[in-house]
Amino acid sequence: MNNFTQIFESYDWDETKQNIYAKNSMDVERALASPKRTLEDFKALISPAAAPYLEQMAQLSQQLTLKRFGKTVQMYVPLYLSNECNNICTYCGFSYDNKVKRKTLSPMEIMQEVAVIKDMGYNHVLLVTGEANQTVHVDYFKKVLDLIRPHFSHISMEVQPLDLEDYQQLTPYGLNTVLVYQETYHQEDYRKHHPKGKKSNFQYRLETPDRLGEAGIHKMGLGVLIGLEDWRTDCFFTALHLDYLEKKYWQTKYSISFPRLRPFSGGLEPKVEMNDRELVQLICAYRIFNEEVELSISTRESEKFRNNIIKLGITAISAGSKTNPGGYAVEPESLEQFEISDDRSPAAIAAMIEAQGYEPVWKDWDNSLAI
Repeated sequence: MNNFTQIFESYDWDETKQNIYAKNSMDVERALASPKRTLEDFKALISPAAAPYLEQMAQLSQQLTLKRFGKTVQMYVPLYLSNECNNICTYCGFSYDNKVKRKTLSPMEIMQEVAVIKDMGYNHVLLVTGEANQTVHVDYFKKVLDLIRPHFSHISMEVQPLDLEDYQQLTPYGLNTVLVYQETYHQEDYRKHHPKGKKSNFQYRLETPDRLGEAGIHKMGLGVLIGLEDWRTDCFFTALHLDYLEKKYWQTKYSISFPRLRPFSGGLEPKVEMNDRELVQLICAYRIFNEEVELSISTRESEKFRNNIIKLGITAISAGSKTNPGGYAVEPESLEQFEISDDRSPAAIAAMIEAQGYEPVWKDWDNSLAI
């Protein structure tokens, strides 16, 4: 098997969806009782048939998370470097056809943002940009990484998919983790939501995790934008992707995120709604399926939801997030990528985590031990 495309093309979306919705209570009970879960078990755990078993799933998810990660939750924060973008994406505030002021941070502005982030207590930062190769390109990323590397123990990146050689160039500059969300694995809907720009190339995006694995990246993050298509089917294909990657690139760590479609200045109503109970089911299903994968929740979710999810399988959480370039210090009123829901400060989130008997982790010690 050369890359994930070969596996992906062996599955039919409609057949997979029907198979998930055909699962019954016996399939769910078998999945819960199994010492090692399969992809078929994952289908059962995300199916409508699993809804009555949510309390049992939550208890098992908590036990498995405690066994692997203990009572710790990693704290991270996004740093938006640019809202320039050449893509038209129907769901994103940075979309090329959204006529707003564009901005890419200069080195001096980046350090102003870093100063505020450091004052919040962060040692783990996620760099985010739109996809604009003429401004936010590999050389720009090198300069940014070189600039901020002394200030953070862990640097993640969520930018346009790059070539293998580009990732190989960036890792010596301190890049630890790359997040690349497929958005949706439904090819027809993918084309509908990405009509223009390099992002319209479904296969190039699909094969990005393979390039990350070949480049020896420390950790990669997967996920879909929940709301673009049937969430159960999309999340099965994410699990299929994860299962393939873990077997082929076994030295790499993996994380899953759960972004639900949020409002932005342009607006897109979700094709499929996912309620809070279903998101809890999905988080628990991933943990029961895979004890090693890290599970992350962002400020897209509400204060109440994030309070209640801490003990159920989440291992990483953002707080105090700004989704616009310069949002912390330089230009707080610039265009946001999407609206956040939980606007509590990092200190308030840390206190909430501690109140539940867990420890907020501000520094990624794995990276410091590896140096």
